[in-house]
Amino acid sequence: MTATTHAPTTAFTLRTRVGDLAVSPAVPATDAALLHRWLAHPASAAWHMAEHTVDDVREHLATVAADPGQDAWIVRLDDEPVAYTETYDPASVLLTDVHDAVPGDVGMHLLVAPPPAPGARRHGLTDAVMATVVAFCLAPAADGGRAGARVVVEPDVGNAAIAAKNAAAGFRVLREVAVTDGGHTKTAALSVCTRADFAASPLGAGVDLAPHLRADLAEHAHRHLAAKALAELAHERLFAPVATGEGRYRLDLDGVTYAFAARTFALEHWVVDPASITRTATGGVVLPVDVLELVAELRPLLGVPDDLLALYLEELSSTLAAAMAKRDRELAGLTPDAPRLAAGLTAGAVDAVEDARRTAATFATVEAAMSEGHPGFLANNGRIGFSLDDYRAYAPERGERLRLHWVAARREHTHLALCADQTETGHYDAELSGAERAAFADRLAARGHDPADYLYLPVHPWQAHHRLPITFAADVARGDLVPLGPGADEYTPQQSIRTMVNRTRPGRHYVKTALAIQNMGFLRGLSPAYMKVTPRINDWVSDLVTGDPTLRAAGFGLLREVASIGYTGDVYHRTPRPNAHRKMLAALWRESALPRVEPGERLATMASLLHRDVAGTALATELVRASGIAPEAWLRAYLDAYLYPLVHCLRAHDLAFMPHGENLILVLRDGVVQRALMKDVGEEVALLSTARSLPDGVDRIAADVPDDEKALAIFTDVFDGVLRHLAGILALDGVLAEDRFWAVVADVVDRHHAEHPDLTSGVDLRTARFAHSCLNRLQLRNTLQMVDLTDQSASLVYAGTMANPVARP
Repeated sequence: MTATTHAPTTAFTLRTRVGDLAVSPAVPATDAALLHRWLAHPASAAWHMAEHTVDDVREHLATVAADPGQDAWIVRLDDEPVAYTETYDPASVLLTDVHDAVPGDVGMHLLVAPPPAPGARRHGLTDAVMATVVAFCLAPAADGGRAGARVVVEPDVGNAAIAAKNAAAGFRVLREVAVTDGGHTKTAALSVCTRADFAASPLGAGVDLAPHLRADLAEHAHRHLAAKALAELAHERLFAPVATGEGRYRLDLDGVTYAFAARTFALEHWVVDPASITRTATGGVVLPVDVLELVAELRPLLGVPDDLLALYLEELSSTLAAAMAKRDRELAGLTPDAPRLAAGLTAGAVDAVEDARRTAATFATVEAAMSEGHPGFLANNGRIGFSLDDYRAYAPERGERLRLHWVAARREHTHLALCADQTETGHYDAELSGAERAAFADRLAARGHDPADYLYLPVHPWQAHHRLPITFAADVARGDLVPLGPGADEYTPQQSIRTMVNRTRPGRHYVKTALAIQNMGFLRGLSPAYMKVTPRINDWVSDLVTGDPTLRAAGFGLLREVASIGYTGDVYHRTPRPNAHRKMLAALWRESALPRVEPGERLATMASLLHRDVAGTALATELVRASGIAPEAWLRAYLDAYLYPLVHCLRAHDLAFMPHGENLILVLRDGVVQRALMKDVGEEVALLSTARSLPDGVDRIAADVPDDEKALAIFTDVFDGVLRHLAGILALDGVLAEDRFWAVVADVVDRHHAEHPDLTSGVDLRTARFAHSCLNRLQLRNTLQMVDLTDQSASLVYAGTMANPVARP
């Protein structure tokens, strides 16, 4: 028992339905006669003290008082004694042979005063007494309680009444044990009750399972997502709101009309004011704004297959819940606002060790602060498969640390692919400490396995609990997979949710694991077969990038995926057709950005440039103002680091990346972007020509594409996917007018042409119009798998063409 064994000087009091119940120490001299009367009553037979005299009871109380492991108490209601209770340390009293006590265990016996004359007892008194005594055992010492972590009881298994009362207080039966007390032996139901058990019980105060699911937070989240739905789905031309004057618009659907205020910008970019949205039924009845109802009302226009509509709505519901949780954390100050984030990203250099620590901490803080998810997709926080506890443990915005689990996978069924400058021994020596490697080898040997026959594979803890022991039960049973337990290092998830940053050793590689949850149109697995050539692709692309003087001068770099591992020994790899079950046990390691940072430089995901905090303050706006330079100069520095290298890769090498906000890590100094680091190369890089001779396996990324489609690598992924959002933020905040924003973009494109007159690429980024590729239409068409990774180009959905904001005059 962690609490002091000396009686508190003040009574513990709990307000109950029957009144205030107070617990105070029993005094042998004055309480023995009262307790004797109670014990002599037939209702107290379980105490086996009916034959005791008053002196015997007084002696019993004195013995308890003298024992440092026990205490005796009287419970009073309005100064009238109503119950007697004893607390004890089960590590030293009564249960020493039958209970594995842990620090914080408090044993308890309870005797409620025998019933008075019929009809005289207050209704609910026994419940109130039980609640008071359990609360007393668990309450902090400062409040007069026993400071227990668990209450332990051992009632006779035949006592149905006390079993029901214990259950009502939240006690959980561990097992049946034989208990001997005072010469009497009984079969007892050894039971425990934690603070959480008691709080959630009928006698406890109750637990709000999801306190973020509140009406006020829901109102904000519904309006925010409804505004985004109206904006992005109008952008994708799934409907056309009608202007009604003075910046207001109207959308008439079957039986309901939406009206709202909005501003429109280049690239058919809408910014809808969430507070302005009204939803009115036929006849003028005002309805609440509800994004789920909005999607249901839009269904005829969206083209969602009937059999997938519920799944899309579930992903949207999860996104709604996450939006409420994120706002709740922001309002509580748990998530830093934009000014605080900007302060961290503009902080000056200190000594090298502290500077590195600050850079790592700031990077993690920015990652956890992102509240929007993908700026274009509506249902972007699906995470179907996560429970509420999983969300709290593993969602990036929670910022919680986790430990990866490790599995030994039999070498003959497992591949480990490495970049050319890596070796198996060197890789594992760097990623696992000596203690971990020794422990893993010992655990394998203890099971009769030769460690040399296995490779070590990291597994997300969710995957380790939900998939490994169930989906791969046969593989574990035959020893092809051997769970080894959690590793030593702590990680936090990036916005991509299945990529982990090492917080214990920040310079070590990021780890990307399979995670079999449904999120934003995909089951987030990793294919061992697809990743087998990932390091080879990374080597080839890295050699191209580092060998190009223009890209080196721009500071453009890659975070290589230096190693990949995948297990293929399961039966799912022997089915006739590929399936999601083949993608559940694989991982890759990616280089960290931290070793590339100089003192005074800070890191941030590019997605942060589109972030607005709970007050509506934009991080990009804060960075521009904190930088001390003109907005156009700030924008040009960013585009020189981001757009210019991408244009060069496309025009000089026919090379295209997937350069959305989460795939770029920006290096900043004093709030100004210095350079950009690209990640997620193996899955998403594309060579838009087959003219080059490529190493075996690397040819997977090559395809012949016409010049106008090549240009979409910039138009769709950069202009439409990123810059239209940033332009809208800076224009709305009065930082930089939209025409000046796109003028700077045009200047950067033209500068590349001027500085590379020898390039003969037919890609024209100043053309009048380009094909309008639509992201939400992909997810709406197939929310299970919106893109075929083996042929992404063929998966795209277009809605005509859009005017190019940097078209030639």
